[in-house]
Amino acid sequence: MNADWKNRYELAVEGAEDAGKLAMSHFDCGVTVEWKADESPVTVADRQAETYLRALILKHFPNDALLGEEHGEGTGSSGYRWIMDPIDGTRSFVRGIPIWATLVGLEYKGELVAGVAHLPAMAQTYRALRGEGAFRDDRRIHVSDVADLAKAHLYYSSVSWFTRVGAEKAFLDLVRVTERQRGFGDFYGFVLVAQGAGDIMLEHGVHAWDVAALIPIVEEAGGKMTDWKGAVDISKPDVLATNGKLHSTVLKLLPEPGHH
Repeated sequence: MNADWKNRYELAVEGAEDAGKLAMSHFDCGVTVEWKADESPVTVADRQAETYLRALILKHFPNDALLGEEHGEGTGSSGYRWIMDPIDGTRSFVRGIPIWATLVGLEYKGELVAGVAHLPAMAQTYRALRGEGAFRDDRRIHVSDVADLAKAHLYYSSVSWFTRVGAEKAFLDLVRVTERQRGFGDFYGFVLVAQGAGDIMLEHGVHAWDVAALIPIVEEAGGKMTDWKGAVDISKPDVLATNGKLHSTVLKLLPEPGHH
């Protein structure tokens, strides 16, 4: 076990839970929403939670790089980069829906080595450290064994994302061949796949801070999480997570990103 990874991982868990408490103090009590230039919502809760996380990390690891949704990128010299989203699911947050999380991913020399998703309103923490397995709180989690699309449960955030990129037909084809579909948006569909509750999570329109924390959780639970071409690339807007058994089958049904 790499002590440098473990120390940072433990700080990531603690930091995500504390930042989540900060955000939770603004939840479901009429928080003021601002709209960013790209039309996405941001609240004082997002900004406070990220400011807190950044200060905590830099206090302990001043040479680490940081990338966050609200405050952009800060460089470092240690080879480590923390990638965070203080509130993943802000649209749910502002509508009083409890499905949102504080996400913290840890990268070392380009490899994602740890991830934490803390769900303040649901009092759960999903977490994984490379080589140590994936957990929800203290319970080990694992992907499903479903190997047949006809028995698979498919999750997604919003059909409008697929419509926007000309992938609506591919999505509806997947709907026809799977047993059930649920719009468990944002991070939640991914952690449900990790714990074996669903089998496929398909998404378009993500950023590095939406997925960096989730890849170690899905992979350590035995699943696969890639872009629509099958590569692990957190800079791509298209992402697919499965239990692994269904991955290549689903990839074949997806369009080339950007080619409609």
